[in-house]
Amino acid sequence: MTALKKYQRLESTGLWRAGPGGQRQEVIVRLGEATLMLTDPRSEQVLSHWSLPAVTRQNPGVRPALFVPGEDADETLEIDDDDMIAALKTVQAAVRQATPRPGRLRAALIGGTTLAIVLIVTLVLPGVLKRHTASALPAAKRAEIGQLALDDVIRLTGKPCDGSLGLPALARLSERVFGPEDTPILYILPEGLRHPAHLPGGVILLPRDLIDQDTPEALAGAALAEGVASRAADPLAPILDHVGLKATFGLLTSGQLPDDALQSYGEDVLRDNASAAVPDAVLIEAAKTAQVPLSAYARWRDPSGTTTAGLLEGDPYRGLMPTPILPDDDWIALQSVCSD
Repeated sequence: MTALKKYQRLESTGLWRAGPGGQRQEVIVRLGEATLMLTDPRSEQVLSHWSLPAVTRQNPGVRPALFVPGEDADETLEIDDDDMIAALKTVQAAVRQATPRPGRLRAALIGGTTLAIVLIVTLVLPGVLKRHTASALPAAKRAEIGQLALDDVIRLTGKPCDGSLGLPALARLSERVFGPEDTPILYILPEGLRHPAHLPGGVILLPRDLIDQDTPEALAGAALAEGVASRAADPLAPILDHVGLKATFGLLTSGQLPDDALQSYGEDVLRDNASAAVPDAVLIEAAKTAQVPLSAYARWRDPSGTTTAGLLEGDPYRGLMPTPILPDDDWIALQSVCSD
């Protein structure tokens, strides 16, 4: 968000609690462009990874400030640093500005002439309306829609795995695969999801059986493939297809979706297989950059190798060992993320 430019790379200390029964722990709080990263000051290991648009303050006007990564989250973070509190307040102000207000969001999204054009285009070219809507929405609104979609998915799969030892390891795997900037948030879903999926707001969903493998390579390859898929096509497009033209136009003009617009979208996510559409050559090139082997992922996706022969043959690290995906201790911890 442009409101955060002067705060880029800001750091402070804080007190983090993983859950209601956990001990408070001192952490280093690092503010990125889209995420808030909490690390251990001694080991520099990532302990948690929060999406900035979802961060909310629970005690306005009270010190130290108390933040949570979402309304239903168990984690808490206490901060007493003026600059960091001001930065997070800026985020909340940006989110509030993205909240629909009669006349204001309309002016922010489109001008009068654009609205007139869209009214005409809706009758002859629905795709233009959907693309225009997707490109006009601010990051905070996209993240909000992604959260609504996730809520409908977990209606079918159950709450994402949130074991206190596994979540920090999952955040470190995401940073290892995608780098420290704009790192997606990975969720392991306990059941129902047979293939990776992605949602707006930098969210990647992964099936539980990926953490039942012997090594983290299949999990890393699946996350990478879905990250490539999310960059190849706008994650908001299938949501707009699902809600229809009337709801899409309402989103463009008022910033709102009907309360039931995403009802049953979870079924679409569980049924579709977006990652299978990523060309092998594109994924192989991404694997080279990320130093992620693809053979374990290819075998997980198709044990027979019939549909993944290109990935098996083109794996840039076939028979070689690149930079380790995760230390053994982290992989063991990550495998327990669904057990707590």
